[in-house]
Amino acid sequence: MKARVWIFDLDNTLHNATPHIFPHINRSMTAYLQQHLQLDEVAANTLRIDYWQRYGATLTGMMRHHGTDPDHFLQQTHQFPELDKMVLREPRLSHVLKALPGKKIVFSNAPQHYAYAVLKLLRIDGLFDDVMAIEHAGFRPKPDSFGFLRLLRKHKVKAAQCVMVEDSLDNLRTAKKLGMRTVWVNAGQQNEACVDVKVRDVMQLPKMLNHLN
Repeated sequence: MKARVWIFDLDNTLHNATPHIFPHINRSMTAYLQQHLQLDEVAANTLRIDYWQRYGATLTGMMRHHGTDPDHFLQQTHQFPELDKMVLREPRLSHVLKALPGKKIVFSNAPQHYAYAVLKLLRIDGLFDDVMAIEHAGFRPKPDSFGFLRLLRKHKVKAAQCVMVEDSLDNLRTAKKLGMRTVWVNAGQQNEACVDVKVRDVMQLPKMLNHLN
């Protein structure tokens, strides 16, 4: 396979955030909405989910409807005193990433400080040419095409040169519309038109290279 630009999502793509990290973030965001919007826990949690489903990130709804300062929101909701105990590390991940020919970029809806901390704990922080966090996308989260286009411009590459590796179908739909090849990280059986290759986890990627030509 010819060298490509590999664009990786972070949470639930490069590591499993479901058991420990996502519940912690959800609780932190709900608490933030309770405090700043004077809501009870049930109402705050409902609104958090509504904004996430509508906009791709709770932050977008908070900025759009309540004038929330994005830096403050991200700092308050992404505090992890015990992150080292919450990140589930796959020891062979670095070998898998090294086996993929081409430049590698992380593109996440998470804030920069969190993304760098997780990559360091996964011991793969030295394998990426760039980390594009929500701040670098103008606080416009995937699946908004704004961040995708900014990434392509910054690295002076065309979408057709890129492979997007993601667990989110909405984000892969944007990538596919722009002309990227797509890899869906999903353990289920179903497939979608926007998906070129489906893998159970990123450990399977090297075996699927021929399908991405």
